[in-house]
Parts: sequence; C-alpha cells; structure tokens
Amino acid sequence: MLTVGDKIPNFKVKATVSLEKGKEFQDITNETFKGKWLVLFAWPKDFTFICPTEIAEFGKKNKDFADRDAQVLGLSTDSEFVHHAWRTHHPDLKDLPFPMLADLKHELCNALGILHKEEGVALRATFIADPEGIIRHVTVNDLSVGRNVSETVRTLDALQTDELCPCNWTKGEETLTQKLAKAG
Repeated sequence: MLTVGDKIPNFKVKATVSLEKGKEFQDITNETFKGKWLVLFAWPKDFTFICPTEIAEFGKKNKDFADRDAQVLGLSTDSEFVHHAWRTHHPDLKDLPFPMLADLKHELCNALGILHKEEGVALRATFIADPEGIIRHVTVNDLSVGRNVSETVRTLDALQTDELCPCNWTKGEETLTQKLAKAG
C-alpha cells in the first residue's frame, strides 16, 4: 500500500459527476485538480449499507474541504453507470458535489494498494495528498467500520499549518511550533 511520502499514482478513470442529462460523466486524471490538496477516499461497493453514510458525510463536509483548497474524490471499483444509478436512487447521494471515480479495472486501487485480498474490492482507505501530489496522510478501515470525516478535515487542517500539531489539535488552537517560539 502507498504511504506517507509516496506520490499519488498516475490515473485516468471515468467518473460520475452529475445527474444532469448529458453532463453525467467525465474523465478524471491525477492532473485534473493539479495544484490542489486531494482527499481521495475509497469504499468497497455501491448499494451497500455503511458506504452511503460515509459518502453523504463527505458531501456534507465538501464546503469545508473546498474552503481549504482541497478537492474530494470518491472511489470504488464499481462502474460509472452503477455510481449514476446509485446516486439516482439514493436520496442522500443525489446532490453529491464531488466526482465518484469508477475504477472498474482496479488499476487505481491496485496502484494505491487498497484492494481487499479476499473480496477484491477497495478497502475503506483515505488519502490526503498535498498540491504536489505527495501523500501526507493515509488511513484504512476494515470493510465493516466507517470512517470519521470530521477527523479527515481536522487532519487536513493540521497538515496545512506545516507546523507541529499535538494530539486533538483543532484549527484555531496554538500549534506546538507557536508555543515553542513563545518559550524560546
């Protein structure tokens, strides 16, 4: 699995970006959002139980990510047509503000190293990459456990300070770097 310090791999996938007729799909590459922070999160399967709770929460927090110059990208091994059908029929997913990447050939999931060994689906992985595409944070949950999207926002905040941030630090609090400078 890729880890902190690795680069987000090159990729080109179809994505579901809208429910508007004629504007449903778009090709997305690792260069599409060049110069932005990326929050790339993967889920195992569409039309399941835990996945829509996470995806909807990323949608609700999309403005928080956008305010931090970060682009959210969702990812599973389902096709863009399955993503579209799910968004059409699930009330919490209809108005998602971020692309749902379709890694049908498993190329991106394989490159990231996040395919479940037995199930062959994406693990619940979250990557935060800086504007140069360097991975700065990775978390992976078992298939049965949803992630905490607020913690992803908090981690992005901490990374963007480029300072030493203690346990449970939140945006607006003093960093350890600031405390050390005052003490010095």
